[in-house]
Amino acid sequence: MTPSLTPTSDAVTLALAQLEIEPREPEQNLAAARRAIETAAGRGADLVCLPELFTVGYFAFDVYEESAEPLEGATITALRETAAANDIAVLAGSFVEDLAATETDETPAEAGYANTTALISSAGSIELVFRKHHLFGYGSAETELLVPGERTETTDLCGFTIGVSTCYDLRFPELYRRLIDQGADLLLVPSAWPYPRLEHWQTLSKARAIENQCYLATINGTGTFDDATLLGHSTVYDPWGTILASSRDDPAMVITEIDPAVVEETRETFPPLRDRRL
Repeated sequence: MTPSLTPTSDAVTLALAQLEIEPREPEQNLAAARRAIETAAGRGADLVCLPELFTVGYFAFDVYEESAEPLEGATITALRETAAANDIAVLAGSFVEDLAATETDETPAEAGYANTTALISSAGSIELVFRKHHLFGYGSAETELLVPGERTETTDLCGFTIGVSTCYDLRFPELYRRLIDQGADLLLVPSAWPYPRLEHWQTLSKARAIENQCYLATINGTGTFDDATLLGHSTVYDPWGTILASSRDDPAMVITEIDPAVVEETRETFPPLRDRRL
């Protein structure tokens, strides 16, 4: 028996901005991201999510260092202003963070650069920061250029307890269990997932939603970077693994309603999370 998916008064409108990312063009990409936020707000969204490294493109490894900036830098500042001006929460995809330049009480694992995502409230405040944990080394320079994140946190926003991971993290289910144990009922996954691994993208995402009985949204980009092409297919899965909304591989705005009551009802109706033996 599956629970009713009829939205309640607590339903939230979620938007996934599947942007076409121009390689090595941070100003152009930031402008496109701000327009997407405004568009999502105009369509009634409460939360809009951007893809991984939407600033310069994941595969533009040669400009990581020169594009790096602190958490308080121009990119996140602009997105905080846009979020507040449009009264909409924003998952700021990710950018290359200069850890040494970031003003924070948190001491990074080591100096260097990180693949960093910020979750911003509709008032423009930073509610959560996630630095990608699992760096991709298969045909990628990410492991050579960046350092992995160490912290896993959740935050309450838009009626959900939200956890964030990034792209390659999808292949490591233990990370998601930690987020669930911290109360997460909505998982957001900004990504730069390329062809030809479409089946991996869809299967892993569906599995993470099913096994954790939560909403899971994957936010991918589009565009071609040297020898890689992003496959798009940004998708929202419900706690049963059912696709609520999805795109293909062209630029798109994916919008759907999600409801925290559905997560609660799903976990009560079918209780494998309660049956875990640790």
